[in-house]
Amino acid sequence: MKNTNNVSEFVLLGLTKDRDLRKICFGLFLAFYITILLGNLLIIVTIKSSSRLNSPMYFFLTYLSFIDICYSSVTAPKLIADIFAEKKTITFVGCIAQLFGAHFFGGAEIFLLTAMAYDRCIAICKPLYYTTIMRKSVCTCMVVGSWLGGFVHSITQTLLTTHLPFCGPNEIDHYFCDVHPLLKLACTDIYIVGLLVIANGGLICLICFLMLAASYIVILITLRTHSSEGRHKALSTCASHITVVILFFGPCIFFYLRPSTTFTEDKNIAIFYTIITPMLNPLIYTLRNKEVKNAMKKLWNRDLIIYSATYI
Repeated sequence: MKNTNNVSEFVLLGLTKDRDLRKICFGLFLAFYITILLGNLLIIVTIKSSSRLNSPMYFFLTYLSFIDICYSSVTAPKLIADIFAEKKTITFVGCIAQLFGAHFFGGAEIFLLTAMAYDRCIAICKPLYYTTIMRKSVCTCMVVGSWLGGFVHSITQTLLTTHLPFCGPNEIDHYFCDVHPLLKLACTDIYIVGLLVIANGGLICLICFLMLAASYIVILITLRTHSSEGRHKALSTCASHITVVILFFGPCIFFYLRPSTTFTEDKNIAIFYTIITPMLNPLIYTLRNKEVKNAMKKLWNRDLIIYSATYI
């Protein structure tokens, strides 16, 4: 990739310059990232190894966990490695790759969460037709569509940014390369590009969020006719998904459905959708889900038996 300007690298200002606060951040984010990796891997292994967790909901959850691992890995390792660095540099190509990766996996997660809401809507509103509508081929197409949607969104954001000239300064007031901080450094008029970024990123977040909200309104209306036991079970399942949606979509809409301006609070809020949400997903989906917890217990007991039979 060639850049026609005189900027070959960018300097990330990071989260804080306070050395004592850096030590706290290092410990926290290292623990968060390890939790993300182990927690999401545990969900993937549990679902793949359990014959009972074979419904479309768990099929989507497997890919959500995989996306969370990839999404957090785009930003978290660089953030952790740079905490004690005096000069946090990243090459132009590395910066663009980070921009592409963040929007690719973030976009895929947005579309996948929307697909999961549709799955829950069909399961609760049309239970008799659920297995017919949510066939394996349909679920696979929805997952593939999520990846393709994330790619189209990401490549558009990336191309809109890479064609801009960067003449200096090259300091990014963030802990990773995102579209708005980069647009701020461009030495040209970015009004049109800013509108295209909003249309591509902000509107996708807003439209998907409205679709999610509409699906849950339909679910709540439908649940009025269910028994109290069925209503409680359905709400318990949907509550996990709603929690994830609020934590992920709230900051995204705040960032990408506004003009190309940056605030000092942006990088602190960005932690929610790049690190906190991928870390909370395993906890939210396991602590509120008896089927997953039972499958994890069986997996743990089976591994203990195999270990005992092998080494004792």
